[in-house]
Amino acid sequence: MSAKVWLVGAGPGDPELLTLKAVRALREADVVMIDDLVNDAVLEHCPAARVISVGKRGGCRSTPQAFIHRLMLRYARHGKCVVRLKGGDPCIFGRGGEEAQWLREHGVEVELVNGITAGLAGATQCAIPLTLRGVARGVTLVTAHTQDDSQVNWPALAQSGTTLVVYMGVAKLSEIREQLLAGGMAADMPVAMIENASLPHQRECRSQLSAMEHDAEAFQLKSPAILVIGRVAAHAQQNLEEQSQRGSEPARESRYQ
Repeated sequence: MSAKVWLVGAGPGDPELLTLKAVRALREADVVMIDDLVNDAVLEHCPAARVISVGKRGGCRSTPQAFIHRLMLRYARHGKCVVRLKGGDPCIFGRGGEEAQWLREHGVEVELVNGITAGLAGATQCAIPLTLRGVARGVTLVTAHTQDDSQVNWPALAQSGTTLVVYMGVAKLSEIREQLLAGGMAADMPVAMIENASLPHQRECRSQLSAMEHDAEAFQLKSPAILVIGRVAAHAQQNLEEQSQRGSEPARESRYQ
């Protein structure tokens, strides 16, 4: 039987954000290899599949990547329909590209299925447009954590004029703040810090670049969280005020400094 692996994005957490294609892949799966950040509720779409946890979390014991590769290959070569289910999108800080390349080099057919990434979903849940005419001409997705400890060119990003969406940045708030300020970004640049994007227990804290580390500590911000840095983040305050005027309170915990 031909070997095939689906690399599927499960989205940021809300099971209703799954794509129809992701649901179809799950229904056809014999084996589902699931990441830690995937909501267990999505497993209702694959009740007959064998589910194997292969999670990776910063600061926690993680499944070695080489083991994940070999496991996908073994099941695929036995003719199983394998779904590698990842939080967010498999190709946005999800190792989807390297896994697809490795599998293809070993003769395995691969199909990638997009998922909504946490940066987009988190901003949307806060009513923040990541691009806005006259305010932000683009958006940059960047991770603050790199496997090889290489340095992000924060000063260059400060001059880019784009909205910055930072993944895995909670532990590096001080460095991000200092480097962006050194690059010329305004101290009062709005920042939205969004924890557990799209989930019922999502929390948001709005701050400014110069104060975001202090405010995050007071808010007890924890991973997983994304940072939205840019003028568009001020729209969270505006939209909150509009909701209040309509008599509609936000469903999730928020703090606006």
